Amino acid sequence: MDPVPVRWPADSICLSTSSYDLPSLASTVYSRVCRVELSAPGFCLVKIEASVSSQEFRRLMVDLKIAMSAVHEKSTGNMLICLSGLRADQQNSTRLHLYGGPDESLLILGYEPSEVDSSIAVADYASSAADLGMSPKAYMEQHNPIFQSEEELLRPYISGVPCFSPGAFQILVVNNSSAPFDHVAWQGALHQATIPFPDEAKRRIIDSMLIASAPPGSDDVVSPDEMREFMSTSSVRRRTYDRPDLDDDV
Repeated sequence: MDPVPVRWPADSICLSTSSYDLPSLASTVYSRVCRVELSAPGFCLVKIEASVSSQEFRRLMVDLKIAMSAVHEKSTGNMLICLSGLRADQQNSTRLHLYGGPDESLLILGYEPSEVDSSIAVADYASSAADLGMSPKAYMEQHNPIFQSEEELLRPYISGVPCFSPGAFQILVVNNSSAPFDHVAWQGALHQATIPFPDEAKRRIIDSMLIASAPPGSDDVVSPDEMREFMSTSSVRRRTYDRPDLDDDV
């Protein structure tokens, strides 16, 4: 795979659990991702340096969300709630896209070690929209890069993630917002994955959480039982094929 140019300094998008405790990690992730100005990347990747199990990894994802909610509450008075949690084997290459969610939302994507080669890239579509004098929503309506003819407009705003490694536990946090650029609301980015050689005999497991800003006292849409299942299950959903003969297929 040809590498995608990196548009941000590596130390602004590449973090490691060996360099931070959880509260400081959450604060740093929040400052890089939950941007209201366009001078921050809108995404970052956290490499997990310690030896962990899949269940411990998913617990860390949930703990990071809780710690980021504390930062968000201190900053805005609101909290972060979990709208969905899913564990899936995802081996389809994707185009740059937003994941369906509220105007102010973010994705916490947990990549488990895999032998399936892959790379990821992120596009700062909010900056592209601002440079054209458009709102993010209008931009996506008129220039959605899901259509290949529109991707060229985004090319100067696309960044590879140099610290991403398919063989490691790592967490990608991406601002998934589509709110107006008013210096108050979160400014989003698009993400994509490239998987050149899918392999049905192997796994490329992604643990995903969709997170939204909500008023104080709001409850997670994901129930406590569903969250415990997300953290503990050994089942894997397959988005590209159905193999009920496999023990972990659901």
